[in-house]
Amino acid sequence: MKKILVPTDFSEHAIYAVDFAAQLTKKMEAELILLHVVEDSSVNSVRFTGEVELPDMQDRLFILKLIEKATADLQGTVHRYSEIPIKQEIRIGNPYHSIREIITEHNVDLVVMGTHGTNNFTEALVGSNAEKVVRHADCPVVTLRQHVENVDFDNIVFATGLNDEDDTCMLVVRNFQTFFNAKIHVVRVNTPNNFEADRISLPALKEYAEKCGFENYDTHVYNDVSEEEGIMHFAEMIDADMIAMATHGRTGFAHLLTGSIAEDVVNHAKRPVLTYILSK
Repeated sequence: MKKILVPTDFSEHAIYAVDFAAQLTKKMEAELILLHVVEDSSVNSVRFTGEVELPDMQDRLFILKLIEKATADLQGTVHRYSEIPIKQEIRIGNPYHSIREIITEHNVDLVVMGTHGTNNFTEALVGSNAEKVVRHADCPVVTLRQHVENVDFDNIVFATGLNDEDDTCMLVVRNFQTFFNAKIHVVRVNTPNNFEADRISLPALKEYAEKCGFENYDTHVYNDVSEEEGIMHFAEMIDADMIAMATHGRTGFAHLLTGSIAEDVVNHAKRPVLTYILSK
């Protein structure tokens, strides 16, 4: 991984993400891209190049003040991590659209985002920028809700349903395993509505792990009331350093009805979550 993107609003959770990504960047000898988006509902995404075309002078002055503050905050962040190469980007518009543009323009290999997590009604209807990126990004995404003192992954939980996985796992999870010499815990969560006997699941998990090329791994079947709770409870039980899983990238009404296990885990897990979209 050569390019790591961190969108930041300079909040506490965004600082967690910057620090995490800075450690990762240093270990991987990569380039860190810091993105701040000055929100403007009238456009999706515009690169700041020194001139801002806005219809109203008062709006123009307000946006320029925000850009001035963001520039100073970005420079302060770069100064704190002077030992690694950092590229700064300021965009005007919608954060989600700006993030997607940067991923494409810079051929980003990994996005790291801090997330506050959401709850109940707000979670179902509004969502967060982190959720949208997890659902649609063309590269792997790491989300985290807490500060990570030492970015060194000894144990990674890889959650799978063994239904329609694809070769993406070989490029994403295996790369993390190889770089950090981590142990992969391949787990399938049994729920009351989706139960499968161990004599069926365990051989299938072993076959899948071998297909993915994992060399240091264990296979597990874990019972819980839901997939997302099972994944988080299992990760807690073995004190995992990271959870890795796929997302289908559902959108629209189908997403509201069925939700996404990956997004639920992103919103509530206490440890970093690595997600990637299954190939279509």
